[in-house]
Amino acid sequence: MEILVRPHITEKTSRESEDSNVFTFIVNKRANKIQIREAIEDMYGVTVDSIRTAIIPAKTKSRFTKAGLLKGRTNAFKKAIVQVAEGDTIDFYSNI
Repeated sequence: MEILVRPHITEKTSRESEDSNVFTFIVNKRANKIQIREAIEDMYGVTVDSIRTAIIPAKTKSRFTKAGLLKGRTNAFKKAIVQVAEGDTIDFYSNI
């Protein structure tokens, strides 16, 4: 089972990572905090202080087109907000 799906990069998460060493990841829905901590420490070589998780529910979306009204849903996902130790940092852009 793959624990870390991808980093969640938005304006808010970028600001938090610069100001207070807080990084956000999209993780597998079945992963618990212990598995998330181990995966981040192994992959990025940092010390994790704390982890907060949230399951973001799917949302209903609709739009109007020439063909009529289209309805659909967004995907539900689990988000992990990770506080790393002071002095440690994660660089998402190093392998671009």
